[in-house]
Amino acid sequence: MISSTRQIASAAFGASQRRWIASTSRSSRAMPFIPDHTPASSSSFSMKNEPMRLLMLAKPGSGKGTLSGRLTSKYNVQFVSTGDMLREQIKAGTEVGKQAEGIVSSGGLVPDELMIKLLGTSLESSSMKGKSWILDGFPRTLVQGERLDRYLASTGQPLGLIVHLDVPDEIIMGRISDRWIHPSSGRIYNNSYNRPKVEGLDDVTGEPLVRRADDNPEIFARRLKSFYAQTAPLLEYYQSTAPSNLVTLSGKTSDEIWPQLESLVRSRFSSLKSKTETKRVVPEAVIRRAEREISRDHRDFLSSLSPIIPTAY
Repeated sequence: MISSTRQIASAAFGASQRRWIASTSRSSRAMPFIPDHTPASSSSFSMKNEPMRLLMLAKPGSGKGTLSGRLTSKYNVQFVSTGDMLREQIKAGTEVGKQAEGIVSSGGLVPDELMIKLLGTSLESSSMKGKSWILDGFPRTLVQGERLDRYLASTGQPLGLIVHLDVPDEIIMGRISDRWIHPSSGRIYNNSYNRPKVEGLDDVTGEPLVRRADDNPEIFARRLKSFYAQTAPLLEYYQSTAPSNLVTLSGKTSDEIWPQLESLVRSRFSSLKSKTETKRVVPEAVIRRAEREISRDHRDFLSSLSPIIPTAY
């Protein structure tokens, strides 16, 4: 299976990977089609005392969902999925949802302006103010990236980190045949490295797992080809506009990449706390007031007993 998928992948986008683009002013050597971004050294950035605003870019099947899930499970981070928001808005029958529903039902693509408006309803809500978040599903193209930057700048919450996940194509192509999903939650399992506790069933609900319709070699090869065509210019854009914020993390599995990702976000954002670190702390003044009240109540209680306590005591 893996050998056949590699042949299909090579035929579909092998030519794209062999393309080279001219070197930039930042380097005298030619860069590959997907620019070779290296993690910024610790001296090239300062820790940010502000919420984490993270964009993760990755080829389909790279483990972006798994890694995002680990961040949101361990840390106080919101997962902002434009796809989920779109479905919620349509279901709720909001103004944005009604506009999007007409477009989606006719098979069209939701315009960038509407997607930005959709993001605004979430990122500018009171529940998201001052919160750390991961953005998923948008942007996918250079034009979308430029529009998103303008919008975020206008609201005073620019991206603080762009992570590019670099997983070899042959690993991804070999992985898709083992992938299963839980439709209602989006949880992803893989028979190779993230098996469900019970074969074929979701760990949380016990409901059946299914395969995605596009998890076959031919369709997946086309998705990878589309990623190279659309996302390479987007990566180049972030390399030119925010070089210290763009970091590539490489590995073959999510377990290899996770320690790199966790170390990166912890070193960049001092405000990022794990859920165990943010348990409510009772202010010192409240403790002292409670102690005084207990002491007073204790004295009152002893006074009430004085008539019946023998003098010898």
